[in-house]
Amino acid sequence: MNMMRTAVLMAAMTALFLVVGALIGGQTGMLMALAFAAATNLFAYWNSDRLALAANGAQEIQRAEAPELYDLVAELARRAQLPMPRVYVVHEDQPNAFATGRNPENAAVAVNTGLISMLTREELAGVIAHELAHIKHRDTLTMTITATLAGAISSIAQWGMFFGGNRNNGAGVIGSIALAVLAPLAAMLVQMAISRSREYEADRLGGEICGDPNQLASALYKIAHGAEAIPNENAEANPAMAHMFIINPLTGQGVDNLFSTHPNVENRIAALQQLAGEMGVVGYASQDNSAAISARGPWRGAADRGSSGERRPRGPWG
Repeated sequence: MNMMRTAVLMAAMTALFLVVGALIGGQTGMLMALAFAAATNLFAYWNSDRLALAANGAQEIQRAEAPELYDLVAELARRAQLPMPRVYVVHEDQPNAFATGRNPENAAVAVNTGLISMLTREELAGVIAHELAHIKHRDTLTMTITATLAGAISSIAQWGMFFGGNRNNGAGVIGSIALAVLAPLAAMLVQMAISRSREYEADRLGGEICGDPNQLASALYKIAHGAEAIPNENAEANPAMAHMFIINPLTGQGVDNLFSTHPNVENRIAALQQLAGEMGVVGYASQDNSAAISARGPWRGAADRGSSGERRPRGPWG
């Protein structure tokens, strides 16, 4: 059902793009919009992973630098029958993670150091499994395309307002102003709806990959509360990438409505509880377990370097 919903929403996003182009420039505008979409998507297809990783200050690690983390990713990738993705760490206190890449052969998993400090190994496995599920479903490419189309819709709508729109079609200045406001809003709503549908699918497959959906449920609880308390400056500076993370890095609040990039955390936990029951795994205790969050200090692995490039002491993850 979610796969079908995603296909319908992607079609709606494409149709919206063409409608905006037609309103601005008629048939010529529609063709120009189509060409612009093709060009931007082609660029995003080849460069989305590098752009996302660079925007978040991610640093690639090798096994020698963080063997426990690297081996955990490798083990879960084998379970998921995926090629080994590149592994990155982001020196960010907010607990979070994301995956990127145009296909499984060119994928990367990035985890914040705050996530490694907060979670147990089993919970971390649940989070990584969730990200690998996105890779297996090729959600990383889908979300890149929707983000690119949403940005392109906003851009051409603003062009229409600047040039006064297609007066032959009756849009005029007033119509162009309305288009500049409503088109990006509509694109944002579709993008968020696609993001929410993919999170449920990734939770389910991630729970199956790690073998215990309860661990992913516990991790989601901790990450959501941690994201509420700890701001993520990189994410705030690049809000268009918020949908890539396992939990919304901008607010961390689970409001399951049109304006949320992620489903309600409690709904996700409930779905994982149901999956655990189907798998015969003991159910997750839905309670305030904030006291159970690890009190370990910030992670300091071999890949953790200061601004001058010096190595910091190795920590429990390598």
